[in-house]
Amino acid sequence: MKIFAVRDEDNTTNKAVAYLFYYEKEKRFYIELPEEADPWETPLILSSFLKKGQKTISAYWSRIWVQQRIVPSDRQNLGMILRDNGLDFYDEYKLLTMTNGRCSQDSYYLEPISEKDLPKEFVKRNQQKVEDVIPLPENQLLVFFRDGCVKKHDLVQLAGTDKRFAPVLRNENTFRAVNVETDGYGICWGENLCIECGKLYAAGKKVPLSMEEFKCFVRERVVDSAEAAEELHVLNRM
Repeated sequence: MKIFAVRDEDNTTNKAVAYLFYYEKEKRFYIELPEEADPWETPLILSSFLKKGQKTISAYWSRIWVQQRIVPSDRQNLGMILRDNGLDFYDEYKLLTMTNGRCSQDSYYLEPISEKDLPKEFVKRNQQKVEDVIPLPENQLLVFFRDGCVKKHDLVQLAGTDKRFAPVLRNENTFRAVNVETDGYGICWGENLCIECGKLYAAGKKVPLSMEEFKCFVRERVVDSAEAAEELHVLNRM
């Protein structure tokens, strides 16, 4: 994982207005906004989330912010541009870091930092990330968090009026295809349909169940293939 502080050259305090995380294996970006973030100092595309109280930006919108700062993939003479910069293929991360994230539209830039340089608030946020998610009947979700908290959610309530979730709510197989996002940033159905961990942690009904208790239940109630074959063999002989 690579971490960058997003700073504003016009800001004399040199404080970070956001933090960008890049996961090399998954090739995913995530942006986190600090607790004291000011909407007037935050990059425009991110300030709209801040005004809604959202400080964790999904992979989709984080990538949009990155793409606004690099040469577009449909740029004319793209091959020549890549070769001039020593690239064999289009790589968003390399294009972004070549210029330290600078672009002509604003004064923001990226500064590489280590995990220990993150604000202390991020330790708490990290513990509130998603560890696992279990789809239940009737569009219910059981969400496990790293700090041991378990919450039951109704996707109808979570999705609200967001029509993008209609296919998920209508089709049980699609609903059950829910996954945990990279590093527990939330749950998702594909890259573009996600619910971030902060929203999941703040909402839902707390369930008095730990991950270990759930695993124990599964072990006790689910038989393996050998046991199942033996049970079927016994039944066939009766």
